[in-house]
Formats: sequence, C-alpha cells, structure tokens
Amino acid sequence: MANTFHDEFMQIPPITRAYTASCVITTLAVQLEVVSPFQLYFNPKLIFQQYQLWRLVTNFLFFGTIGFNFLFNIIFTYRYCRMLEEGSFRNRTADFFFMFIFGGFFLTVVGLFYNLAFLGQAFTIMLVYVWSRRNPYVRMSFFGIFTFQAPYLPWVLLGFSLLLGNSIIVDLLGIVVGHIYYFLEDVFPHKPGGLKLLRTPRFLTLLFHPDPEDEAYPVEPTERPGGFDWGGGQDVGAQDVDVNQANQ
Repeated sequence: MANTFHDEFMQIPPITRAYTASCVITTLAVQLEVVSPFQLYFNPKLIFQQYQLWRLVTNFLFFGTIGFNFLFNIIFTYRYCRMLEEGSFRNRTADFFFMFIFGGFFLTVVGLFYNLAFLGQAFTIMLVYVWSRRNPYVRMSFFGIFTFQAPYLPWVLLGFSLLLGNSIIVDLLGIVVGHIYYFLEDVFPHKPGGLKLLRTPRFLTLLFHPDPEDEAYPVEPTERPGGFDWGGGQDVGAQDVDVNQANQ
C-alpha cells in the first residue's frame, strides 16, 4: 500500500507535487498547532521591516484549516496545476516554475495595495485562467444547468462568488495576473511587431533541465492533459462542487 502511494505520488509532475504537498503540509502544521496562521499570512510591514521573508511564500500555501473548504480548494489547485504541467508545459518544468515566480511576484505587488492575508486562492484562479485560455474548445457544465467553453470558467467562478455575497477581489486579481501572463506569453509575441518578453532565466533551465537533450516537445493534438478523458465534452459534475468550495 505504501509503495503504491509512493509510486502514484512520484508520478505527479514535480512542480505540482511540490506545491500541493507544501500546501497540505502547511495546513497539517497549522491543524496540529505547530505553527499559527498569524506566522504565515501576508503582512508587508513584518516582511520588509522585520525581514520575515518566509511570509512571501507561506501566504500562498494556506487555504484554511482542514475541512470541506480546504479539501475542495486543494483539489481545485491540484487539478489545474497538474493539467497545465502535463499539457502546455509538458517537459518545460523550468518555464512552468518561471510562471509560478511571475504570478507570485505580481500577486504580491498587487497584494501590497489590498488587505489580503492569503493569496493562494488568487494564485489558483491565475492557473485556471491560463489553462482555460489554452484549452478554448473544452466544454464544461455548471451543476448540469448550463454549459460553457473553458475560457469562461474563471468568470463563472467570479460570478458564483458574487452570488454567494463573497468578495470578488481575489478572483479579479487572479484573472488580471493570469491575463497578463497569457498576453505576454501567448498573444503579444505573435502580433505584428511583437516580441517575446518573458524568457525563463538560464539558471532555472540548467536547474530543471541539466540534460541538454531534455527538450520540450509539443503535446499531440489528441492528447489531453492530466489524464482526463474529455471525449466530446466534459461533464464536470464533480467539478461543480469544486466551484462552490473554491469560492467560499
């Protein structure tokens, strides 16, 4: 049993594995009272005046104490993070990690102007946005009531937050940062006179791809990331629950 779990765990792409495992470990540490959420949250004054630099990272790792809200948030994060890493970032671990740095940096900068204790959910929405724009023909359903194309998923999440009376600032931040990355990486370089502005630092490439033969290759047109059989359309009955919980 232990070997089976270990084998399955090691089959998860490295960035997704490291990020989701860090989120789970951080949550367990809070649940066991090893650390307090007050030691993790985003606080510019403590970061820049008292040099508690770990808060720049830990505020992305905590989604709340163990419960349904945490469970579905972590599943939501894992799902889209893995589909990105196994899809458009397949064999491009350095580029995927650079996207993490890009998203984390911009969310942190924006977070300086908003009173947000944790930025993990905004980061998840950013991942969802990038995935949705790169998979425009995937059809999704919401509670089986209506169907929509994947690019509308972030806006469905935002609208559902609004219906629940929750703040939509977190969703908007994730959408804005996700769009900035998508535009700079996928749109602007292909426009007349455009150029590629986002370039993964060489030290990251050497760190994640020390073998020069480990080059990126495109995903086959028939391949769907994440091991999900999308078929002619996606019935996301299970995902409907994720949509609910991820926005609470």
